[in-house]
Amino acid sequence: MVLGLLLVFFIGYIAITFEGVLKINKSAIALVTAVLCWSLIIFDTPDKNIVLESLSHHLSEISEILFFLLGAMTIVELIDAHDGFQNIVDRIKTTHKAKLIWLIALITFFLSAVLDNLTSTIVMASILNKLLSDQKTKWRLLGLVVISANAGGAFSPIGDVTTTMLWIGGQVTAINIIKQTFLPSLICMVLPAIITNYTIKGHIIFKNEEQSSLNFTTNPKERNFIFITGIVCLLFVPVFKTITHLPPYMGMLFCLGIMWVITEVIHNKKHESEKGLLSVNHALRKIDTPSILFFFGILLSVSSLQYVGVLPKMAQQLNEVMGNLNGVAISIGMLSAVFDNVPLVAALQNMYSLQTYSTDHYFWELIAYTAGTGGSILIIGSAAGVAVMGMEKIDFFWYLKNVSWIALIGFLSGAAVFILQNSFL
Repeated sequence: MVLGLLLVFFIGYIAITFEGVLKINKSAIALVTAVLCWSLIIFDTPDKNIVLESLSHHLSEISEILFFLLGAMTIVELIDAHDGFQNIVDRIKTTHKAKLIWLIALITFFLSAVLDNLTSTIVMASILNKLLSDQKTKWRLLGLVVISANAGGAFSPIGDVTTTMLWIGGQVTAINIIKQTFLPSLICMVLPAIITNYTIKGHIIFKNEEQSSLNFTTNPKERNFIFITGIVCLLFVPVFKTITHLPPYMGMLFCLGIMWVITEVIHNKKHESEKGLLSVNHALRKIDTPSILFFFGILLSVSSLQYVGVLPKMAQQLNEVMGNLNGVAISIGMLSAVFDNVPLVAALQNMYSLQTYSTDHYFWELIAYTAGTGGSILIIGSAAGVAVMGMEKIDFFWYLKNVSWIALIGFLSGAAVFILQNSFL
């Protein structure tokens, strides 16, 4: 049964990795894989109740992540519906090459820490598409956006889904993960920004678009209010957990409820057609539901491997091969450039218990950094990279030649800073 389970999981994992070739959504593959894995388990177990109880336990843990993501995605969509991200466009007004590069890198880095790396990348890609006319320059800057978004998401408990998983799973705490990984993540962004400044030759050519062509759905007062309120709500989630000791998803759902009430009050006198586009109901229809189902399927698949005891054995073998925790963590980061970092981190959470490495252990903090930033090395290695690849049709081999080496330098430099920081401080 264990061999059959591993075979199903491996085939599903490979199919997810080659989603673009197969032309089958990875969410569908993840769901089928999860159901087949647990079906094999229950068919091979005489006492079905034991399997059902374990499945319910894992479902409870996974649901915390899913409801957290559901709330966060809806708030972000609500801000976007009110044109809140235009505030960022308005602040990128410089025509100086170096200033523009640093503005893009810094805004993406900190925006990703508050929102998430995928949303931040989509926002910045849309902004660059409006600003720049030269394709190669835009592609280089989008490569920097991918690196900066993944670096910014890695140090924040709400910025990257893998860091969120570690936070919700109890492996890290909000304050400590920021304190320990902020500097490495910053270095991971700063060095690529410096290199990008020298790889872009000459002046940057901007598009000449009139501001009057923009069509806003809300007035500036509403736009700014929803933008600020949404950002404050997202930042309040870790505070809510600290105060109440309730799980993070409770704070996120509370903030979603607050945003829902506010938007209903603001738009209650508007026509139903206009009000509908600015409502939470509309935002819920626009969120990336397939991604939520993908997380559900892959996390449930990984939990089946934990049930049969495969993951602890893999942890032991990984330790023996790599020899130390730094080697394990950096190898996970490199693997996340090829494989999705969500199942990698989910597997690690089940491979290494909190009894082995307690909350805020050095290992978990380094994993948060490496799993979050390693995906930048290849354009297919992160949701941010896949997003710009789809939006701007960036060629895989062009990214490999022009951006991958820059991302690798940032990744390894940040990891070195983390190791030195913990060795001497």
